[in-house]
Amino acid sequence: MLPSMSAAPAQHYPFDPTYGYDLAQLRAVSPPAAVAGFAEFWRATYDEALTVPLGLERTVIDSPWPTHELSIVRFTGLGGFRHGAWLALPRSPAQRGLVIGHGYGGREGPDQPPEGVAAIMPCAPGFHLSASADLPNSAEFHVVHGITQRDTYLIRFCVAGLWAATTALLELRPGLAGKIAYTGGSFGGGLGALAVPWEPRFNRCVLDVPTFGHHPLRLQCRCNGSGEAVRTWHAQHPEVVEVLAFYDAAVAATFIRVPSLVIPARFDPAVPPPGQFAVANALPGARIHERAYGHHAWPGEEAEWQAIHVVSTALLAS
Repeated sequence: MLPSMSAAPAQHYPFDPTYGYDLAQLRAVSPPAAVAGFAEFWRATYDEALTVPLGLERTVIDSPWPTHELSIVRFTGLGGFRHGAWLALPRSPAQRGLVIGHGYGGREGPDQPPEGVAAIMPCAPGFHLSASADLPNSAEFHVVHGITQRDTYLIRFCVAGLWAATTALLELRPGLAGKIAYTGGSFGGGLGALAVPWEPRFNRCVLDVPTFGHHPLRLQCRCNGSGEAVRTWHAQHPEVVEVLAFYDAAVAATFIRVPSLVIPARFDPAVPPPGQFAVANALPGARIHERAYGHHAWPGEEAEWQAIHVVSTALLAS
């Protein structure tokens, strides 16, 4: 049973992080209709991305974990962007592979994967290992970079970077073919929803508090996350809706055909819950594990994370 919203610590926002939706209303949010050419655009982007020579480089570094060897890898993705990633390879035979996305704070270091799991943890263009002098490294500028045109929007190249990371993982561990899952939260959850449908090498996915869901609703929702920069841009450039229609995570989720877990929050000041639930509700056959709060500390947070770990581990291990 989900707790009452009053379980949160006292904290004031200049807007309502539930956006007036109760749980029944959230469960009823449907994705917007797909713009004409949505699937064709992403399939063509995927095909183009796979033609880019990877130029894979790997440097082994000291690992803090006895179970895994740790490396930094660099590879080229769509648009010529040079991506950096942490790669953790188990010292025992790998049973499963993971591509792990990150939130809009970037990724300062690697996370320890479960034993027997090979994980690649790419940084999106502009962040940390993928930093570049000509790319922003803060969410409010990153999320609108190149947004004036469908083909130049930076989110397109972030999605393609996840496919390139998959290629890199398979180049180093070809035996993982057919055993690779994607997991990501917030920014990484939204990117995952956009990436998974067109990537046949993923056979599972976990999307936690995913962003970029249902842009028509998001543009009406004040927040303290990256969506606010998009909402502000739209106020001055209303024509941007034509670009955003191709980057709707809820629309993309309707094309996902692998076993999936979506973890939407019903209170979230950074990623409006109606958009998160639009992704969850759109994904055919998805298991939905609702959480009380996203991007917000509260007394039951540790127990909630433990429950999320249990359900996500079960899906990824199946």
